[in-house]
Amino acid sequence: MATENKAVITLFGATGDLAKRKLYTALFKLYQKGYLADHFALLGTSRHEMSDDEFQKLVQNSIKYIEETRTGEAADFAKHFFYKAHDVTKPEHYTILKDRIAELDKQFGTDGNRLFYMSMAPQFFGTIALNLKKQGLLSDDGFNRLVIEKPFGRDFDSAKKLNDELSKTFDEDQIFRIDHYLGKEMVQNIQALRFGNTIIESLWNNRYIDNIQVTLSEKLGVEERAGYYDNSGALRDMVQNHIMQIVAQLAMEQPVSFTDTDVRVEKIKALRSLRVYTPSEAAANFVRGQYDAGNGTEAYRDADGVDPESGTETFVAAKLLFDNYRWSGVPFYVRTGKKLADKFTRIDVVFKKPLIDIFADPRNESDQSLNSNVLTIFVEPKSGFAMQLNAKRAGQGFTTQPVNLSYLQSDTDKKEAPEPYERLFHDALEGNHTNFASWAEIAYAWKFVDVIRKLWDIEKPQFPNYTPGSMGPAASDELLARDGRKWVYRLNH
Repeated sequence: MATENKAVITLFGATGDLAKRKLYTALFKLYQKGYLADHFALLGTSRHEMSDDEFQKLVQNSIKYIEETRTGEAADFAKHFFYKAHDVTKPEHYTILKDRIAELDKQFGTDGNRLFYMSMAPQFFGTIALNLKKQGLLSDDGFNRLVIEKPFGRDFDSAKKLNDELSKTFDEDQIFRIDHYLGKEMVQNIQALRFGNTIIESLWNNRYIDNIQVTLSEKLGVEERAGYYDNSGALRDMVQNHIMQIVAQLAMEQPVSFTDTDVRVEKIKALRSLRVYTPSEAAANFVRGQYDAGNGTEAYRDADGVDPESGTETFVAAKLLFDNYRWSGVPFYVRTGKKLADKFTRIDVVFKKPLIDIFADPRNESDQSLNSNVLTIFVEPKSGFAMQLNAKRAGQGFTTQPVNLSYLQSDTDKKEAPEPYERLFHDALEGNHTNFASWAEIAYAWKFVDVIRKLWDIEKPQFPNYTPGSMGPAASDELLARDGRKWVYRLNH
């Protein structure tokens, strides 16, 4: 049975693209399932002038594709939404918000619970947080929680400055930093797979695992995000947050209990053991790329809003190493990029081959060696697991072949699984930090990434260097080939 959450949600950036595409949809689904009911309200703010009625129509238009479970449900939901034009840089405007929040708290009986959601440019985060405290918008009775979108800084120094600003108003346990990959069903299944299965966790170490590969592949280019992306790049946009969070869950030790506090402790310990490269090590273990024109696609440099001489990377591949007892000597290979062969996210865990292949025939010149066992976690678009094993090929003689044991979520299971923002909104209302990044995790990730970013900022890249529809530049394959390895997922394989 769903437990109703009570709160007044103040949304900064209420007319933005994220709010209309994701946030109102997530809240409506929580409403349909009973996690939100009579005792919640949302006060939207932005610079645009708009009446409550106009705002409620905007919300209804944002959720119109979702099938209603009862007549008039969308209209009833929208009645919980209100709007006030607001300039976040003007302290006097917060007094108006304060009075309106107090009215909504009384009207909807939210017990003084307040959640502030920042869905706008990060340069305003500190200003908003400071004024929430100075102008008295925080509750003395219920909870006060802050949800913020990425990017959380551009490097360690800017991230620390931002965190220091937020910390003047909110404690760490009141801050919820969104990383929507942590809301994905199969990313959350990493811990269930590992810690819920003795057969997996007992082999989850350097005695049995040869390497781990993480691929976040995007088929689209920069599209309407060109202006933002050209000042960010794949390293900041994908590696520092999404990839680091996935890798931390793969590398962490088993927590004492499945609570947000204990899970965070182990993720932080894992990231502390991630080897921070010297500049020469970074040059050897990181690859960057930028897509050219081809296959009906314009080059990245020709996109609107992109510098014609841009050195921004749209692809990154890397070899990560953890200096701890469990993972010593096991490389974690990661890659992400735009305009690749397809859109998917997957994790491939490659196990070591037997020390002695008793089935190998020294008289046979062809390569009949055993294949590596590979555990694949499919994150998206399909969700599930697959395990590649070796088995005897049917027929006379004795040769082996790889076979797959697989589990894929049914369409029914997929439909029942909450979307990432639905899950994360619910967790924030519940005060559960398990699927949010802590400051310590972000700090260690930035310290690691900063070395690579500084190196790349002083070296001129040879761009463009890969064709749309490929899996990135040739150097990505060479990164593994140097170690005598290959990507598990590769084209024409």
